[in-house]
Amino acid sequence: MLNDRTRDYYAGGLVILLGVGVAVMGERYQVGTLTKMGPGFFPTALGYLMAFMGVLIAATNYMNRAAGPAPADPHGGMKHFADWRGWGCIVGAVLTFIVCANSLGLVPAIFLCVFVGCWGDRNATMKGSALLAAGVTVFGVFLFWYILRVQIPIIRGW
Repeated sequence: MLNDRTRDYYAGGLVILLGVGVAVMGERYQVGTLTKMGPGFFPTALGYLMAFMGVLIAATNYMNRAAGPAPADPHGGMKHFADWRGWGCIVGAVLTFIVCANSLGLVPAIFLCVFVGCWGDRNATMKGSALLAAGVTVFGVFLFWYILRVQIPIIRGW
């Protein structure tokens, strides 16, 4: 059985491997330059960024290992495979965005996506979830509608 520290090394290695794979596949397309980006620029840049994040995961684990022994497991070594509430809310948030973006528009889709996703946290409150959803909605509309010019209506019917 893997302990948390060994698992972090494997996770870092997997992220490095995936990032390098994406970068190599992205370089098959024309990468271009910063001022004239080609179709391979974005996947190549994300691949290298993922590989760098994998190195950070492994390095952070190494630094923590040097700091001392791992803390005791409060569950006595018995960990649950998954928190099904969190998984369900994340999948539900993505499905909510897909359905609502086409039928209701960008503002309700972003708001409902974040609101549903917040309920994956057991400590979430209705007020806190609504405030977070409202803040992300304002930022999301600014980013996707005004800067990136995404072709989804702000509110369907307007």
